[in-house]
Amino acid sequence: TPGELLKEEFLEPMGISQYRLAKEIGVPAQRIGQIIAGKRSITADTDLRLCRFFGLSNGYWLRAQAA
Repeated sequence: TPGELLKEEFLEPMGISQYRLAKEIGVPAQRIGQIIAGKRSITADTDLRLCRFFGLSNGYWLRAQAA
């Protein structure tokens, strides 16, 4: 899931907490927690924020979600 990908491939290796990520991209910390738990889907807005933060091409998270 995109949440597992976010946690295992980005946050953990980079040593970034869910709270810090949320603050950095300007979303509620609860949103990141719900995405990681698989209880919330990634919106186009959140995709854009995550892509900018991690230096990825826009739509990366939406494509991962659709896979």
